[in-house]
Amino acid sequence: MSFLLDTHVWIWSQELPERLGPKTQKTLLDPTSVLYVSTVSSLEIARLVSVGAVCVSGSLTSWVSDTLQSLRCGSIDISHAIALGAYSLPGDFHKDAADRVLIATARLLHLVLITADERILAYNDVKSLDART
Repeated sequence: MSFLLDTHVWIWSQELPERLGPKTQKTLLDPTSVLYVSTVSSLEIARLVSVGAVCVSGSLTSWVSDTLQSLRCGSIDISHAIALGAYSLPGDFHKDAADRVLIATARLLHLVLITADERILAYNDVKSLDART
């Protein structure tokens, strides 16, 4: 199965793994799981680091590279289709641009979005897995 990590799940997997539930930990370690992160998550992490809301080990460039490698994660760039899809989601969803990009990515590429975000978990138009389970 293929999964897209929400930004906080990527951070938790490296900096606070105890925040992840056993099912999620098993999924991240399973060699048959295909894992991805979106470049929008790098943007979010860079912003969080720049304002001091998140600390990472070493330089941010090294952290991104090293963690992608340790998780066996592929990267998904924000394509035009994803960008357009972010603002044509079915139903009602909040205005956070990064969340909209993540949902559009998961929908377009048929990925399960691993998240602890209650708003995303409650959104019926994307497949998701609660990272706390």
